[in-house]
Amino acid sequence: MAGSLPPKPFALRAFNRAGAALASLGLRAPSLDPAGLLAAATRRTGLAEFGDPSFRVALERLVEAFEREAALTTLGRMIARRDLLRLLEGRLHMEQTLRAHPEIEAAPIRAPIFVLGLPRTGTTILHELLALDPANRVPVTWEVMTPWPPPERATFESDPRIAVAEKQLSGVERIIPGFQAVHRMGARLPQECVAITAYEFASILFTTTHHVEGYQAWLESIDHRAIYRAHRRWLQYFQWRVPGDRWVLKSPGHLWTLDALLAVYPDARIVQTHRDPLRVIASLVSLSALLRSMASDAIDPPAIAREWAPRLAAGLEASMRARDAAALPDDRLFDVHFHEFVGNEIETIHRLYERFGLVLSGEAESRMRAYIAANPKDKHGSHRYDFGTAGLDSAAERRRFAAYADRYAIPDETG
Repeated sequence: MAGSLPPKPFALRAFNRAGAALASLGLRAPSLDPAGLLAAATRRTGLAEFGDPSFRVALERLVEAFEREAALTTLGRMIARRDLLRLLEGRLHMEQTLRAHPEIEAAPIRAPIFVLGLPRTGTTILHELLALDPANRVPVTWEVMTPWPPPERATFESDPRIAVAEKQLSGVERIIPGFQAVHRMGARLPQECVAITAYEFASILFTTTHHVEGYQAWLESIDHRAIYRAHRRWLQYFQWRVPGDRWVLKSPGHLWTLDALLAVYPDARIVQTHRDPLRVIASLVSLSALLRSMASDAIDPPAIAREWAPRLAAGLEASMRARDAAALPDDRLFDVHFHEFVGNEIETIHRLYERFGLVLSGEAESRMRAYIAANPKDKHGSHRYDFGTAGLDSAAERRRFAAYADRYAIPDETG
């Protein structure tokens, strides 16, 4: 990451200092106590059925890490409480809807397409382009942020929750000026699966936005098949009144749990993006440092690099093992190299559709071309970063990722 983190607004720094002073006197607020959060969600919704109780362990692990490791500022605690309550309330409403309409869970999820790959390897722009095909159904940010009531086809483009989501997302740019240059946000943009599994409190999203190593160690130790079964229920919920021909989903997090994904979605089609891991580390350190700075002032980019480098390698190794074990046929696998994709997006998508036996309509291609023209790489400012900022030894990291680089013929981007 080039340079230092952008300064926070003076009023916010003063607010956090005041909160820290109160915390030093034992007056820490707001509370993140899991029992209190559950009670508050029940009180605010008038509902009490949270579904599968296994999420409670995940919630407790996450809150414990927030308290012990995340070094949350006062604003950070407020954001954490708001988000945890939003997730709990979403669970309550979803469970109520599924119980009232059992036909929702009877609807199939057929041959979904999952886009996965290391963070910062083109998964986002690929997902955004695929979302422009009317035949593809993607989770959209506003509906994942505020899933109740269930989205409706007639109001999908005019739902008042869109404006609410845009207002909340714009707050990130006010707290972290320039964040849009690093990671575009928008209520109508496709959302990642990590935001869906966040409702199970089992998501690598929390590790990206906070320093929560204890939670992440627990997350890596569990069987994720139950998490993907919950993920499927959410897709059934979202498609109930807004169906599509097929789901197109995306998350770098699927690398670590591809075996569980394929167990729950045995007919899934996999698109994997590839890029020099050392280039990925530099970009991811920049992104994670910015995200974590929204809730904490204790940001150490080299420490983030030391944390993420072995984790990324473990994710790639897990995905290679899963692909070998599944022995997926060619018509269910498509590999995309970042350096070949950028600048050749439409050609790449044509090859992807051909591989999966799909038809790219003229309307969909026109939409994609217009989107590329309207969203040049540095539309919201440039994102500058370099591997040197990570503070890692490049030769050691090359050795760490050698098996992956050899298998997929990954070129060196650091020269």
